[in-house]
Amino acid sequence: MAITPGGSLNSVPASVQQTLSSNYLDLAATANEGWAQQYVPDLMEKEAEVFGPRTISGFLNQVGAEEAMTADQVVWSEQGRLHLSYKGKMTDGTSFLVQADIDGADSDNSGISNGHTGEVRHGIRVNDTVILADANAVTKCLVTAVSTDDITVATYDNSTITALNTNQTTTILVYGSEFGKGTNYHSAAAADTDRRGSNEPSFKSFKNKPIIMKDYYEVSGSDASRIGWVEISTEGGQSGYLWYLKAESDTRARFADYIEMSMLESVNGDTAGDADTLISGAGAAFGTEGLFAAIESRGNTTSGVTGVNAATDLAEFDAILAEFDKQGAIEEYMMFVNRSTSLAMDDMLASMNSYGAGGTSYGVFNNSEDMALNLGFTGFRRGSYDFYKSDFRYLNDKATRGSINDANTANAVRGVMIPAGTSSVYDQTVGQSMKRPFLHVRYRASQTDDRRMKSWVTGSVGAATTALDAMQIHMLTERCLITQGANNFMIMK
Repeated sequence: MAITPGGSLNSVPASVQQTLSSNYLDLAATANEGWAQQYVPDLMEKEAEVFGPRTISGFLNQVGAEEAMTADQVVWSEQGRLHLSYKGKMTDGTSFLVQADIDGADSDNSGISNGHTGEVRHGIRVNDTVILADANAVTKCLVTAVSTDDITVATYDNSTITALNTNQTTTILVYGSEFGKGTNYHSAAAADTDRRGSNEPSFKSFKNKPIIMKDYYEVSGSDASRIGWVEISTEGGQSGYLWYLKAESDTRARFADYIEMSMLESVNGDTAGDADTLISGAGAAFGTEGLFAAIESRGNTTSGVTGVNAATDLAEFDAILAEFDKQGAIEEYMMFVNRSTSLAMDDMLASMNSYGAGGTSYGVFNNSEDMALNLGFTGFRRGSYDFYKSDFRYLNDKATRGSINDANTANAVRGVMIPAGTSSVYDQTVGQSMKRPFLHVRYRASQTDDRRMKSWVTGSVGAATTALDAMQIHMLTERCLITQGANNFMIMK
């Protein structure tokens, strides 16, 4: 079955900057249809609202918060993992070369936490007991010496460890330590790097910068005083026969949507391109990291089993749970998905009913054949995780991400999983640890100027401020999105 959309779903698909024949009703188009005809047309004054709610803003209001800032950028730190686990390779039967932490970062050894004196870039110490695991065996060993990047181990069962020539194929995990009776932490004759020093906690630092967004609407004094015959109702609830009210309201609603869409879609700029030269004073600092970019760079991605609809069967959800277990193991997630993924999840959950394949079961909890069936699900529990599902209008609407997803299905964004609750981070601006939602928006504000959502009117219409025979309504905001703990997020593609 195929559904073919109409060739002209709307005579005015979007706002335009010109006056065209499609922007107004022409009653004098031809001799038989214009004012010269003998039959008076029945004019319907009320403008038909054919698209329902046209705005998509509101997503960030459900999952985050807003806070003021006074700096040019936001810098925050996220705690590192508590336990010591690294990737590397065995260079011989006793030596292990540390190449990266367990998350795969720092493959060149730069940035691995220094737990010793000297140049040692890891936290493994002499007399630690470790587990070495590769594709062939799991071996438990005692650390006998450490150096800049290498660790010397001795097996507990006198087994032989095979040297591996490929990078990062072996994982080492510290699970404890063992010392002899009456011994110190280290021998007085031991080399400096062999001494058992204390481990310092490590953290990762992230930053984001706000962007300035502007828009304005202008109407001449003559047009502002002209009454139309079409009765309009605006997104803000206004109604009347002044067309500029609708135009101003649509501009404001579109700007509010742009604010939210920018927090979702924005990316950091690259000075190799030309965009930085078009943004006055930007230099190397332009663009900002939106939600999708943050999850793709620091979070998790699932493409589903079929590669078409993400997370539509229990096998894929079990894989998602296994990945979340490796991260923060936050037990409540909110899923914002497009229509196809939402329906696929409903079908998946409905198929769990043993009677689903043979038809709807009647008679349980007054479920008679005369009642309307609810074939949708708003949430479910799998393992120790609770998932709450909601449709994401932004991913469905043809005028927003819906059309982009249709144009390029390989990179379509079909939904996001966002952890519920708050995270505890060290805010370098405030100078203390604070609890905040995983997602929150920072906007520029001070006692002098609040740039969360500025709006002001200039011109000579109403309260005159300039000699311009027009009314200009200006809108401005300066903000950025902070995605904390992106390792706990999942994007569905």
